[in-house]
Amino acid sequence: MTGPRSPGGGRLRCAVPFDQPITRAAPRWPAAPSPGRDPLTDQRAPRDLHAFIAGLPKAELHVHHVGSASPRIVSELAARHPDSRVPTDPEALADYFTFTDFAHFIEVYLSVVDLVRTPEDVRLLTYEVARELARQQVRYAELTITPFSSTRRGIDELAFMEAIEDARKAAESELGTVLRWCFDIPGEAGAEAAEETTRLATDDRLRPEGLVSFGLGGPEIGVPRPQFKPYFDRAIAAGLRSVPHAGETTGPETVWDALTELRAERIGHGTSSARDPKLLAHLTEHGIALEVCPTSNIATRAVRALDEHPIKEFARAGVLVTVNSDDPPMFGTDLNNEYAVAARLLDLDERGLAELAKNAVRASFLDQPGKARVAQEIDTYTSAWLAP
Repeated sequence: MTGPRSPGGGRLRCAVPFDQPITRAAPRWPAAPSPGRDPLTDQRAPRDLHAFIAGLPKAELHVHHVGSASPRIVSELAARHPDSRVPTDPEALADYFTFTDFAHFIEVYLSVVDLVRTPEDVRLLTYEVARELARQQVRYAELTITPFSSTRRGIDELAFMEAIEDARKAAESELGTVLRWCFDIPGEAGAEAAEETTRLATDDRLRPEGLVSFGLGGPEIGVPRPQFKPYFDRAIAAGLRSVPHAGETTGPETVWDALTELRAERIGHGTSSARDPKLLAHLTEHGIALEVCPTSNIATRAVRALDEHPIKEFARAGVLVTVNSDDPPMFGTDLNNEYAVAARLLDLDERGLAELAKNAVRASFLDQPGKARVAQEIDTYTSAWLAP
């Protein structure tokens, strides 16, 4: 299978080719009933970071609603709506989800968005995303949703809210995964989308119970952050937290704009922050977390090569780093795989991975009792794994 050509003339695959033995495609690790022990003999098994990661309780802070649709769900939605150009064959989606650049990624992403046309589609997608998170031992996730993309396609706004809330409640009771929402503005759609998203997020008659934050996604080039300040001001006044994307495909000035104009409490990606030592110092001093998505950054060419990823510079500077999957099926990854990537790039052992997992808990908007509960789960699991 081949992908688009790289600048040097070779082919670029959407998933990351690792030099080390880290699974590239979405792995299927079983959760061991006794952490660190052979499930058949109950004897101490050789240390295996893959297996440790598979069972590690986690939180995820940067993962997109539509972008998390598995090939099975995308093909099912495509079959429901045969006028779409999205393939109905899950195998063909691997080629379809291969991107020449960030603009092409947005084009493909929006074609999948167009498959979500009814409240039933919304509910199916949302619950299945939660099922996949639960498979990876994700206890808490803040799922980025772009309601404007659905309401502009004719889905009734109240029915949309009811669909995501029904799925959220079912996921928590049936799967044990707590979901919260970030409503984000698709920046390329401008003021109309910003106004609509803000209204949907702040109208008490519509605002879903699970909504905790307000974001800004889409292309950065040609979409300056300051123009969205009035909308973020309204969302923050309504009690929502500010979590815009910034510095993914533009320079550190975009991150500064997100901090000063949009009052960001976390930064989505923030990849270019490594170019500005003063910015790194500011992020560290103020405890502003970066939502780092390594495989995504390679797939969209925001970063040229995995070994050049700035996550290492972020960690050395003391920035609060969280690891996330962004749009996992589209990038041939999942959260477990991103932890494996981070383990290699940051030279982490089990305790280091546990601290990375707790970073996401610390940076989350989960309430304090919830944070304490998940952090304790991480500690208990790690201690059991490492016990002699």
